[in-house]
Amino acid sequence: MSIALSGVGVSRGVAIGKVHLLQRGQLEIPEYVVPPKFVDEEITRLKTAVNAARAQLKAIRKHIPAGTPADISSFIDAHLLMLEDGMVSEEPFKLIREQQCNAEWALKQQRDSVVAVFDAMDDPYLRTRRDDIDHVINRVQSLLLDESSHSTELDSRLKGCILVADDLTPADTVLMQHYGVAGFVTEFGGPTSHTSILARGLGVPAIVGLRNARRYLNDNEEIIIDGRAGHLIAGADERIRRHYKGRQREEKRRLTELKALKGKPAITLDGKTIRLHANIELPEDIPVVKKAAADGVGLYRTEFLYMNRVDTPDEEEQYRAYRHVVKSLKGAPVTIRTFDLGADKQVDGITNNKPLGSNPALGLRAVRLCLRDTALFIPQLRAILRASAHGPVRMMIPMLSNLAELQQVKQLIDEAKLQLDREGLAYADDLPVGGMIEVPAAAISANQFAKHLDFMSIGTNDLIQYTLAIDRIDDEVNYLYDPVHPAVLQLIHMTIRAADKAGIPVSMCGEMASDPRLTRLLLGLGLREFSMHPSVLLEVKRIINNSDTRLLEKPARKSLTSARQSDVEKIIARMNLADQD
Repeated sequence: MSIALSGVGVSRGVAIGKVHLLQRGQLEIPEYVVPPKFVDEEITRLKTAVNAARAQLKAIRKHIPAGTPADISSFIDAHLLMLEDGMVSEEPFKLIREQQCNAEWALKQQRDSVVAVFDAMDDPYLRTRRDDIDHVINRVQSLLLDESSHSTELDSRLKGCILVADDLTPADTVLMQHYGVAGFVTEFGGPTSHTSILARGLGVPAIVGLRNARRYLNDNEEIIIDGRAGHLIAGADERIRRHYKGRQREEKRRLTELKALKGKPAITLDGKTIRLHANIELPEDIPVVKKAAADGVGLYRTEFLYMNRVDTPDEEEQYRAYRHVVKSLKGAPVTIRTFDLGADKQVDGITNNKPLGSNPALGLRAVRLCLRDTALFIPQLRAILRASAHGPVRMMIPMLSNLAELQQVKQLIDEAKLQLDREGLAYADDLPVGGMIEVPAAAISANQFAKHLDFMSIGTNDLIQYTLAIDRIDDEVNYLYDPVHPAVLQLIHMTIRAADKAGIPVSMCGEMASDPRLTRLLLGLGLREFSMHPSVLLEVKRIINNSDTRLLEKPARKSLTSARQSDVEKIIARMNLADQD
């Protein structure tokens, strides 16, 4: 008899394989008193375990295939950094000395203390770090308890299997690809967890949040998982197996067709050339940008230079990072966004000892933080200007809400240029300065902003959040997060029209630009530049090359006046059937 279960699909593709149940379970952490004469020995024992955990992670890092997106290795690097952090490398040792407790118990106390702080903050970025802390502490505790699951559970015998577990670490996910695991299912986790992000980056079909999955499944029984729909089928009959085998063949054909698009231009059936740029976070992402044959980088998120460290990068470090990206792209344009810190991207070196506001998303963040702390901002402006001497660079300012902010930024840019002139350092004097339109006030005032900016880019993630007044990671209200709400579409359309009227380029760099389902709607609204994760660029190009904007404009305009989201959904569905692809 067949059974069907549903979770959250986080990585497209179909996997068919035998179940491997990963039964790690919760570690049972013993608590006992260590006699004073053995305290030093206990501390040595903990040091040995931490060093072994570090060696394990470094070995896992070596398994990451060349050309894999940099964010894959950055997750492993983050765990390595945590092992260097005082949370693991100092506090547990103090606890052992003060309380004469065993190492496992000291780690547990430290873990509970840190996680309690993060739980109280209820912040999306910190919540992710909470999981990381769990993973790192568990790894060290497993070594102390001689639980070897982390080092030997995943091996080459799992080739072709579908792993079913309560949760997986980023290190597990890297090893899965290395050992040829066909896909995985977890009982916990969400679409924004590190494991889900890794699955998408590695192209491994995956379902998360499928509660009690292990209760219904047996080792070695065959299952089918649909990583896009989030469906799991066990005991499938031959008819169902044929259907999903067919889906696998279609997916393989699709990937082959996409590869053939590499290097070809994005041109609609009616001859409109569309610029497709990539979003990056680290200089190490450049190989993936080249692999996707993007027209350039439309969004370089510089805040990752500031994260996972206790100090802040100086001008020289930033300059070297930006210059590397510019020179690596060999003439293709790079849009460098000034740091968007604050809110969900807290940085130890900047915000330490400063309490979060009651609503950080609306507080001191992005350009507001830049203008408050010019000692932090000026070095970045100088670094971006200096990088512009090596190739085409554009500077983009996040979260503008009024023209006064833009004027202040421009004054600081002029000040930075004067400093560089005095020091005889080169830069491009005509470096374009653009702004992200992600606050409803900026979209409504787009006509005014367009007169003072060289280009605009629509940041849809925040624009949707602020327009609809909902926190998309809040489980209680995230059902209201709707990219195609008519109000959101009207703000996007107003921004595109304002840019066209002023004769400046306008792009979109939020998640909407990365959603192939919405490509034709955005084309119909007049968008001609997209910036997205490189992994979806060829899929979007395929749709563009099979679209006729003359057929898309009328239904797109209709979506602006629709009263209900359901009507917009129907319009989008019809648009996606309008051309053959």
